[in-house]
Amino acid sequence: MLAAAVASAALWTPAAHAQAITERTKQKQAAEKERADLQQRLTALKRDIDQTETAKDNAADALAASEQAISKANRSLRDLAQEQQATESRLAELVRQLNELTALVNAQQAQLSKLLREQYVAGNEDRIKLLLSGDNPNRINRELQYMGYVSQAQAKLIETLRANLQAIRSNKADTQNAKFELEEIAQEEKEQKQVLEKEKARRSTLLAQLSTKLNSQRKEAGRIEQDQQRLSALVDKLAQIIEQQKKAEAEAREKRRQEQLAKARAEREKRLAEQRARAAEAAKAGKPAPKMPDPADAIDDDEPPKTASLGRNDTLPELQQDNFGKPFASLRGQLRLPVKGDLTAKFGSRHGDGPTSRGLFIRAAEGAEVRAVAAGRVVFADWLRGFGNLIIVDHGNQYMTIYGNNQSVLKRAGDLVKAGEGIATAGNSGGNEQSGLYFEMRHQGRAFDPLGWVTTR
Repeated sequence: MLAAAVASAALWTPAAHAQAITERTKQKQAAEKERADLQQRLTALKRDIDQTETAKDNAADALAASEQAISKANRSLRDLAQEQQATESRLAELVRQLNELTALVNAQQAQLSKLLREQYVAGNEDRIKLLLSGDNPNRINRELQYMGYVSQAQAKLIETLRANLQAIRSNKADTQNAKFELEEIAQEEKEQKQVLEKEKARRSTLLAQLSTKLNSQRKEAGRIEQDQQRLSALVDKLAQIIEQQKKAEAEAREKRRQEQLAKARAEREKRLAEQRARAAEAAKAGKPAPKMPDPADAIDDDEPPKTASLGRNDTLPELQQDNFGKPFASLRGQLRLPVKGDLTAKFGSRHGDGPTSRGLFIRAAEGAEVRAVAAGRVVFADWLRGFGNLIIVDHGNQYMTIYGNNQSVLKRAGDLVKAGEGIATAGNSGGNEQSGLYFEMRHQGRAFDPLGWVTTR
């Protein structure tokens, strides 16, 4: 029996890597489908905004494809690095568990071998000899019970050994799957790095070709005004979508509540009918009627349930785990700017003959981490003319923060983000002259001065 159990463990062999479909691949395919549906809606939203514009000849548009590709490659590399770290931790835990199981199985095999040897030496006729020995019946009974306990212990040990051998087989399968996943991640990282280098070279070539045109267009007040109008239109449309979603969710909640109330009423009416029937039967039999519930004690189902540097920023938002329920308005004066660097444009300042700025520009090194100033949900993460790789976070109650000119956007539309979580890296996408971050804060679609809400020390 022991030999058969041990032999069965040796029969398992991992499937060929080429045929293996890892759990990671299945989860990734499902997530990509969900993201594709959301991205399709955002693409349609951008298309609607572009159709309202007359000026189409913008030199920065030529950079859009390469800047989007750079952002996507950097985001993928970051995701893959996090995934690799998690998979390596899981693999280390599996190896630790395998070592413990192997040691346990070895000990159980040694114990079982000892029992089998002792049984063999004693012979298989112990029970018969004991019964025919003519000894004291009480002693014979005790010996037979002892032998029964020994047999049960052997059977339990064999069963436990089989279970542990199965656990080893399962562990080996999980370990092999984790190794396959690490190989997939390594291959994807290699491919993304190649894409990143290719797109950086492409963008450098385009910048060299378009430098003169970009410089002249940066000075055109009309184009700056169009950029601001485009962003405002995007924010307004996003706000409408968010409100529509909230209304739909509220209607769905109210519908479920009404259904629950109707069900509760029906159940209560059924119980009352049954109690009335029992009371009538008791009255006929001359027995005291059961106490009926006081209508005043019933819950009112119709009642709703209660429920040149212009200053420098040297601080960053700290990562927080538990501030999702905190109203954004209550954070005034407690926020920190999303990236370290020199402020080169403030809210209300004017660039040449152009319109006044509706946000801040913080000069920062390319690739510097950009953090969310507060918890919220990403509602836009894409390239937008005039702002390059742009990310917009909704904080509830019609408050939004906007992060533009990023080298890379590290989150996707629909993602929840914590205060202090990295969401992008600073850059000069969108044809911007300096590397850094354009930052805006809005309430009900209107931009307001972030410096009245943040501390820079």
